[in-house]
Amino acid sequence: MTNFTLNLDSIQLNDEQFYQLCANNRDLRFERNSLGDLIIMSPTGGETGNRNSRINQQLCNWADADATGITFDSSTGFKLPNGANRAPDASWIPLSKWNDLTSEQKKKFLPLCPDFVIELRSPIDTLNLLQEKMIEYLENGTRLGWLINTQNRQVEIYRQGKEIEILDSPKSLSGENILPGFILNLEVI
Repeated sequence: MTNFTLNLDSIQLNDEQFYQLCANNRDLRFERNSLGDLIIMSPTGGETGNRNSRINQQLCNWADADATGITFDSSTGFKLPNGANRAPDASWIPLSKWNDLTSEQKKKFLPLCPDFVIELRSPIDTLNLLQEKMIEYLENGTRLGWLINTQNRQVEIYRQGKEIEILDSPKSLSGENILPGFILNLEVI
């Protein structure tokens, strides 16, 4: 199965309506681009689900020990400054951003862009659409992003104000100065 994009020009969903649509259809995964188009995403297969779990496990373990921020999995929605609603496969924000949110904001799609994101390419994902999504994250405030492309055994590293760096078959990735001390072991991914 593939992802579908529905043009909703004649039906403008506000944030609450989009949230309710997602809540009422929990078996489906939705995103919304900055134009308001609805993106219906299919579930992942077993290999991708396991890889994503391992990524989140490593990120959560580091975040627990570091205690400067919190992590989110692929079911967490973010309302980006450009109006898009996105759900990266893994993400992190500083604790200060979390603490600035109201309790009501914490219960719904978070009205911010993560400082760090990971997108894991599954067999059904189109590479150029994931690359566009990574650029969108940067344009909305992400400071570091990794696009892990298991099909090509490559990782694309996205940083604010820098060219995209492509690594071939890396064994690990460093969280650099955004996630000091975080090393993602790619050998289990």
